[in-house]
Amino acid sequence: MQKEVMKRTGFARLLFTLVNSVKGLTFLLRKEEAFQLELALSVVLIPAAVLIGPSQLEISLMVAATLFVLIVETLNTAVEAAIDRIGSEYHELSGLAKDLGSLAVTLSLILWLVIWTPIVWTQLTK
Repeated sequence: MQKEVMKRTGFARLLFTLVNSVKGLTFLLRKEEAFQLELALSVVLIPAAVLIGPSQLEISLMVAATLFVLIVETLNTAVEAAIDRIGSEYHELSGLAKDLGSLAVTLSLILWLVIWTPIVWTQLTK
């Protein structure tokens, strides 16, 4: 017999989502060194984007690229947690999943560089 699950709707759903998001952020802040470093850089880089960016579009791109790194790092940690939940023994597909998550973070950092470098360079060479 299957247990009936109560669906949250409206404000209760929003509140439940917020509570779970805070739990996730708390975990990242306590346990994930890469996220901690990227968040610390974001705290500096986002205000810098507002000061450096010559237009609203470029500021938006710089902020979005910075937040994208945090998003991808969060998803990478989720993949790692799910793989670790499955088991601690080595499996080729588990290793591949973790490697692909790491690649996603690396690609997000490359995207960050592709967006930030020409904007900062242009501002510095004016």
